[in-house]
Amino acid sequence: MKRTTMSSVSDRAQEIISQLGECWLPRLYRDKILTTRTRSYQFETLPRTGRVEIQHTLLGIELKVGRRRYSCPDLGTARYLSVFARAGCQKLALPYDITQLSCLADQLESSWQRLLLLVDHSLPEVNRPRLRGLLIARLRAEIVAAGAGSIMPRFKQSTRQRPTT
Repeated sequence: MKRTTMSSVSDRAQEIISQLGECWLPRLYRDKILTTRTRSYQFETLPRTGRVEIQHTLLGIELKVGRRRYSCPDLGTARYLSVFARAGCQKLALPYDITQLSCLADQLESSWQRLLLLVDHSLPEVNRPRLRGLLIARLRAEIVAAGAGSIMPRFKQSTRQRPTT
């Protein structure tokens, strides 16, 4: 009986991934983030069941993951990082262009919430935690496979302003 339950959970996970299509978080990461100029970002240690919060303090905006706090330059960065912290991704690529962060954070948060909604409306309540865990593990594995980008972004080496004639 457990085999049919596990196969139905993995089948349902595959259905959810296909339903998400272009909105599957690792696909957004590969197609929209890694194709731009990025830098590598790494969380020190992420707790398995840590709560992720964005806090506005007198010193600025902080991302609180479990008991650890990470200082963020702006709200877009905090929102962007919070999605990956919830997924448990320790290493990730952070877009260098901060004007893109809010739009990317919107897309990533929408993808994350849509994933959770599809899980909540799928299997009986007994199997939902297993399905959620399976999807998050797959999401994390695909992001790790895609890579965290280079430590420093690539810059154009040529500084010539005028075309040569």
